[in-house]
Amino acid sequence: MVKQYLIDSKYIVEGWLETLLVSPNEEYKKLYEAMNYSLLQGGKRIRPILTKAVLESLGATVEPYKEYVCAMECIHTYSLIHDDLPAMDNDDYRRGNLTNHKVYGDGMAILAGDGLLSYAFQLAAQNKNATPEQAVKAISIIATAAGPEGMVGGQAFDLQSEGKHLPLQELQVLHKGKTGALFAASVELGLVLGHADQKSYEAYMTYANALGLLFQITDDILDITGTIEELGKTPGSDLKLDKSTYVSLLGLDGARQEAQRVADTAKQALLSTNHSTDILIGLIDYLLERSN
Repeated sequence: MVKQYLIDSKYIVEGWLETLLVSPNEEYKKLYEAMNYSLLQGGKRIRPILTKAVLESLGATVEPYKEYVCAMECIHTYSLIHDDLPAMDNDDYRRGNLTNHKVYGDGMAILAGDGLLSYAFQLAAQNKNATPEQAVKAISIIATAAGPEGMVGGQAFDLQSEGKHLPLQELQVLHKGKTGALFAASVELGLVLGHADQKSYEAYMTYANALGLLFQITDDILDITGTIEELGKTPGSDLKLDKSTYVSLLGLDGARQEAQRVADTAKQALLSTNHSTDILIGLIDYLLERSN
């Protein structure tokens, strides 16, 4: 059921994404081409799907809020473009294709990322269905998650930590920002737009924080056990950059045990609510079992 839901939801999200980026003139066409190159390459679309699933679990629909959903994917894509740059992880492949800077050059890749980040807020501001209070809260959630308190802060700490062996507590801080912030924001957007009550809000956010951590732990495991065909990118990049990971700190078996513990925490949080959470619970098992 969950796998089909992911396939169907990804199809919906990608249909929206394909309509977004059209150059206003011939002069900017190359920039828009570079932005679309990465935005439309596929991927799991987990973040927008999370917002969709949360809204649906609360009895709402996603269509009226598609601008916010697409904004999250624009921000995620921008982060990948910048993360792949020579000054960061220096990766050649992403989602089975050459990375943006390998096709368009470093300068254009930086600008494509900048364009996607800025466009995300333009897009969110265009939504007409959220109340003014919801709109202000939603944009604040996106900005905080994407900025120095969230993803950018985690990425900066990641850069500082290359060649160092971080204790587990610091590694958790790093990934709460770098990976977890956008996961948490995706869930929180659904809660705000779906008018969640306070008890549900707290339970879903416990789930969100655990899910973001679970994604990172399984990502660390796959960096060791996956292949370039499965991952769509070169495996072993964390090892090459001498980064601390859950595998380097806990060992492969220990990382798997930690993944299961975090998954159980996420499930327990959702079981405390009276909403229909089968899809959200299924996403936990999907992340535990994923191969890419």
